[in-house]
Amino acid sequence: MTSPLHRALRALDRFHSARPWDHNAHFHRWILRQLPARAGSALDVGCGSGDLARLLAARAAQVHGIDADPAITARARELTPATVPVTYAVADAPAGLPDESYDVITCVAVLHHLPFTETLRAFRGRLAPGGTLVVVGVSREQTPTDHLLGIASIPLNIVMALVRNRGRRAPRPASMTAPTRPAEMTFPEILREARAVLPGARLRRRLLWRYTLVWHHR
Repeated sequence: MTSPLHRALRALDRFHSARPWDHNAHFHRWILRQLPARAGSALDVGCGSGDLARLLAARAAQVHGIDADPAITARARELTPATVPVTYAVADAPAGLPDESYDVITCVAVLHHLPFTETLRAFRGRLAPGGTLVVVGVSREQTPTDHLLGIASIPLNIVMALVRNRGRRAPRPASMTAPTRPAEMTFPEILREARAVLPGARLRRRLLWRYTLVWHHR
Protein backbone atom coordinates (compact mmCIF):
# COMPACT_ATOMS: atom_id res chain seq x y z
CA MET A 1 0.00 0.00 0.00
CA THR A 2 1.44 3.38 -1.02
CA SER A 3 1.76 6.23 1.46
CA PRO A 4 -0.11 9.56 1.06
CA LEU A 5 3.22 11.26 0.28
CA HIS A 6 4.02 8.75 -2.45
CA ARG A 7 0.57 9.21 -3.99
CA ALA A 8 0.93 13.00 -3.84
CA LEU A 9 4.32 12.86 -5.61
CA ARG A 10 2.90 10.60 -8.32
CA ALA A 11 -0.01 13.00 -8.83
CA LEU A 12 2.45 15.89 -9.07
CA ASP A 13 4.48 14.03 -11.70
CA ARG A 14 1.33 13.40 -13.74
CA PHE A 15 0.37 17.07 -13.46
CA HIS A 16 3.73 18.27 -14.78
CA SER A 17 3.86 15.61 -17.50
CA ALA A 18 0.59 17.00 -18.82
CA ARG A 19 1.65 20.65 -18.45
CA PRO A 20 5.41 20.78 -19.08
CA TRP A 21 7.33 24.04 -19.11
CA ASP A 22 11.01 24.80 -19.59
CA HIS A 23 12.61 25.69 -16.24
CA ASN A 24 15.83 26.70 -18.00
CA ALA A 25 14.07 29.24 -20.21
CA HIS A 26 12.82 30.88 -17.01
CA PHE A 27 16.42 32.04 -16.44
CA HIS A 28 17.10 33.38 -19.94
CA ARG A 29 16.08 36.96 -19.21
CA TRP A 30 18.12 36.89 -16.02
CA ILE A 31 21.13 35.72 -18.06
CA LEU A 32 20.75 38.65 -20.45
CA ARG A 33 20.77 41.06 -17.51
CA GLN A 34 24.25 39.80 -16.55
CA LEU A 35 25.67 40.68 -19.97
CA PRO A 36 26.83 43.92 -21.57
CA ALA A 37 24.44 45.72 -23.89
CA ARG A 38 26.61 44.84 -26.87
CA ALA A 39 29.23 42.12 -27.41
CA GLY A 40 31.24 40.98 -30.39
CA SER A 41 30.80 37.25 -30.06
CA ALA A 42 28.98 34.73 -27.86
CA LEU A 43 29.16 30.97 -27.37
CA ASP A 44 26.24 28.98 -25.97
CA VAL A 45 27.41 25.56 -24.79
CA GLY A 46 24.69 22.91 -24.79
CA CYS A 47 22.48 25.15 -26.88
CA GLY A 48 19.64 22.64 -27.26
CA SER A 49 16.93 23.99 -29.55
CA GLY A 50 18.67 27.38 -29.71
CA ASP A 51 16.26 29.44 -27.61
CA LEU A 52 18.99 31.23 -25.65
CA ALA A 53 21.31 31.51 -28.67
CA ARG A 54 18.63 33.44 -30.55
CA LEU A 55 18.17 35.78 -27.58
CA LEU A 56 21.93 36.33 -27.40
CA ALA A 57 21.86 37.46 -31.02
CA ALA A 58 20.18 40.67 -29.83
CA ARG A 59 23.34 41.43 -27.83
CA ALA A 60 26.17 39.88 -29.84
CA ALA A 61 27.20 40.41 -33.45
CA GLN A 62 27.88 36.69 -33.84
CA VAL A 63 26.57 33.76 -31.78
CA HIS A 64 27.73 30.16 -32.00
CA GLY A 65 25.83 27.32 -30.34
CA ILE A 66 27.16 23.83 -29.80
CA ASP A 67 25.40 20.70 -28.57
CA ALA A 68 26.34 17.02 -28.46
CA ASP A 69 22.90 15.90 -29.65
CA PRO A 70 22.59 15.98 -33.48
CA ALA A 71 18.79 15.84 -33.41
CA ILE A 72 18.31 18.85 -31.15
CA THR A 73 21.01 20.78 -33.04
CA ALA A 74 19.14 20.15 -36.29
CA ARG A 75 15.98 21.41 -34.61
CA ALA A 76 17.83 24.57 -33.52
CA ARG A 77 18.79 25.25 -37.14
CA GLU A 78 15.17 24.77 -38.24
CA LEU A 79 13.90 27.22 -35.62
CA THR A 80 16.48 29.94 -36.37
CA PRO A 81 15.66 32.39 -39.19
CA ALA A 82 18.42 32.87 -41.75
CA THR A 83 18.60 36.57 -40.87
CA VAL A 84 19.59 35.85 -37.26
CA PRO A 85 23.41 35.76 -36.80
CA VAL A 86 23.56 32.36 -35.09
CA THR A 87 25.45 29.26 -36.24
CA TYR A 88 25.28 25.79 -34.75
CA ALA A 89 27.58 22.78 -34.61
CA VAL A 90 27.41 19.30 -33.16
CA ALA A 91 30.29 19.05 -30.69
CA ASP A 92 31.14 17.71 -27.26
CA ALA A 93 32.42 19.95 -24.50
CA PRO A 94 35.02 20.61 -23.39
CA ALA A 95 37.09 18.79 -26.03
CA GLY A 96 35.00 20.06 -28.94
CA LEU A 97 34.85 23.73 -27.94
CA PRO A 98 35.85 26.00 -30.82
CA ASP A 99 39.43 27.23 -30.58
CA GLU A 100 38.34 30.85 -30.51
CA SER A 101 37.90 33.69 -28.06
CA TYR A 102 34.43 34.91 -27.02
CA ASP A 103 33.11 37.97 -25.21
CA VAL A 104 30.24 35.94 -23.74
CA ILE A 105 29.97 32.26 -22.84
CA THR A 106 26.73 30.76 -21.53
CA CYS A 107 25.96 27.25 -20.34
CA VAL A 108 22.50 26.31 -19.07
CA ALA A 109 21.71 23.02 -17.29
CA VAL A 110 24.55 21.25 -19.09
CA LEU A 111 27.59 21.50 -16.83
CA HIS A 112 26.50 18.52 -14.70
CA HIS A 113 26.78 16.36 -17.84
CA LEU A 114 30.44 17.36 -18.28
CA PRO A 115 33.73 17.05 -16.36
CA PHE A 116 33.18 20.03 -14.10
CA THR A 117 36.66 21.42 -13.40
CA GLU A 118 38.04 20.64 -16.86
CA THR A 119 35.08 22.37 -18.50
CA LEU A 120 35.39 25.50 -16.38
CA ARG A 121 39.08 25.70 -17.26
CA ALA A 122 38.16 25.41 -20.93
CA PHE A 123 35.59 28.20 -20.55
CA ARG A 124 38.18 30.38 -18.85
CA GLY A 125 40.60 29.77 -21.71
CA ARG A 126 37.99 30.72 -24.36
CA LEU A 127 36.74 33.84 -22.62
CA ALA A 128 38.22 37.10 -23.92
CA PRO A 129 39.59 39.66 -21.44
CA GLY A 130 36.64 41.65 -20.15
CA GLY A 131 34.29 38.84 -21.13
CA THR A 132 31.47 37.31 -19.08
CA LEU A 133 30.71 33.66 -18.29
CA VAL A 134 27.19 32.82 -17.10
CA VAL A 135 26.22 29.33 -15.96
CA VAL A 136 22.82 28.08 -14.82
CA GLY A 137 23.42 24.68 -13.30
CA VAL A 138 21.90 21.77 -11.43
CA SER A 139 23.30 20.36 -8.19
CA ARG A 140 22.51 17.36 -6.04
CA GLU A 141 20.39 18.22 -3.01
CA GLN A 142 22.15 17.46 0.26
CA THR A 143 22.05 20.33 2.75
CA PRO A 144 19.02 21.61 4.70
CA THR A 145 19.10 24.78 2.57
CA ASP A 146 18.89 22.65 -0.59
CA HIS A 147 15.86 20.79 0.72
CA LEU A 148 14.10 23.96 1.88
CA LEU A 149 14.58 25.59 -1.51
CA GLY A 150 13.33 22.40 -3.17
CA ILE A 151 10.16 22.40 -1.06
CA ALA A 152 9.62 26.12 -1.72
CA SER A 153 9.97 25.46 -5.45
CA ILE A 154 7.06 23.01 -5.59
CA PRO A 155 4.17 25.55 -5.38
CA LEU A 156 6.07 27.95 -7.68
CA ASN A 157 6.52 25.11 -10.16
CA ILE A 158 2.77 24.39 -10.14
CA VAL A 159 1.87 28.06 -10.61
CA MET A 160 4.34 28.47 -13.47
CA ALA A 161 3.02 25.33 -15.18
CA LEU A 162 -0.53 26.70 -15.00
CA VAL A 163 0.44 30.19 -16.16
CA ARG A 164 2.72 29.08 -19.01
CA ASN A 165 0.17 26.57 -20.32
CA ARG A 166 -2.91 28.67 -19.47
CA GLY A 167 -4.17 25.84 -17.31
CA ARG A 168 -4.40 23.43 -20.22
CA ARG A 169 -2.55 20.29 -21.21
CA ALA A 170 0.34 20.96 -23.58
CA PRO A 171 2.96 19.10 -25.62
CA ARG A 172 6.55 19.00 -24.44
CA PRO A 173 8.53 21.99 -25.81
CA ALA A 174 11.33 21.25 -28.29
CA SER A 175 13.82 22.58 -25.73
CA MET A 176 12.86 19.73 -23.35
CA THR A 177 13.45 16.84 -25.74
CA ALA A 178 17.22 16.45 -25.25
CA PRO A 179 18.49 13.64 -22.97
CA THR A 180 19.06 14.56 -19.31
CA ARG A 181 20.60 13.00 -16.23
CA PRO A 182 20.69 13.87 -12.51
CA ALA A 183 23.46 15.94 -10.99
CA GLU A 184 26.15 14.28 -8.89
CA MET A 185 27.95 17.28 -7.34
CA THR A 186 26.49 19.13 -4.36
CA PHE A 187 26.39 22.92 -4.24
CA PRO A 188 29.22 23.16 -1.64
CA GLU A 189 31.40 21.00 -3.93
CA ILE A 190 30.52 23.17 -6.92
CA LEU A 191 31.27 26.33 -4.95
CA ARG A 192 34.68 25.08 -3.87
CA GLU A 193 35.76 23.83 -7.31
CA ALA A 194 34.42 26.84 -9.20
CA ARG A 195 36.17 29.40 -7.02
CA ALA A 196 39.44 27.50 -7.35
CA VAL A 197 39.25 27.76 -11.16
CA LEU A 198 37.47 31.13 -11.43
CA PRO A 199 38.60 33.43 -8.59
CA GLY A 200 35.91 35.93 -7.74
CA ALA A 201 33.09 33.93 -9.33
CA ARG A 202 29.63 34.68 -7.90
CA LEU A 203 27.57 31.58 -7.16
CA ARG A 204 24.07 31.43 -5.69
CA ARG A 205 21.44 28.77 -5.04
CA ARG A 206 18.15 29.51 -6.77
CA LEU A 207 14.57 28.33 -6.68
CA LEU A 208 13.43 25.76 -9.25
CA TRP A 209 16.34 23.43 -8.47
CA ARG A 210 19.03 25.56 -10.07
CA TYR A 211 22.14 27.50 -9.11
CA THR A 212 23.83 30.34 -10.98
CA LEU A 213 27.46 31.25 -11.59
CA VAL A 214 28.73 34.53 -13.02
CA TRP A 215 32.39 35.27 -13.69
CA HIS A 216 34.04 38.28 -15.35
CA HIS A 217 37.44 37.83 -16.98
CA ARG A 218 39.49 40.79 -15.77
